[in-house]
Amino acid sequence: MEQREILKRLRLAGTTLEGDKPVVIALTYIKGVSHTLANAIAEKAGVDKWALLGTLGDEQLAKIEEVMRDPAKFGIPWWMLNRQRDPEDGVSKHIIGDDLDFVVRQDIDKMKKMRSWKGIRHALGLKVRGQRTKTTGRVGRTVGYQRKK
Repeated sequence: MEQREILKRLRLAGTTLEGDKPVVIALTYIKGVSHTLANAIAEKAGVDKWALLGTLGDEQLAKIEEVMRDPAKFGIPWWMLNRQRDPEDGVSKHIIGDDLDFVVRQDIDKMKKMRSWKGIRHALGLKVRGQRTKTTGRVGRTVGYQRKK
């Protein structure tokens, strides 16, 4: 592999990444990519995971992006994907970047529209996953009490 100068910043999957970080660390800055998935992507793309991202060639970056877009096609297990058994089509897939924000917002709006328990909690701005609410999660209110003088 020829030596290249380190690129300071580069675009990958719609996100600006630092070129002076190792591949596995830099990939985790993309929304929807965890440390485990970043390791798997680097392995399937055939890239040294501790190489600096800015030193990789264009074909290696293209391969990383291709694996990231459809990890199931490259043999990454279904349990690493963030959209398992999608309600729309029943296929497990992985969503990254701005698409992830859009899909999560759609799911929340769908729950609100069908008036499910989670949808009602989202609409009221309350805790959704069974957390305590008696003493925690207070926003803009007085905590505790004061004695009258």
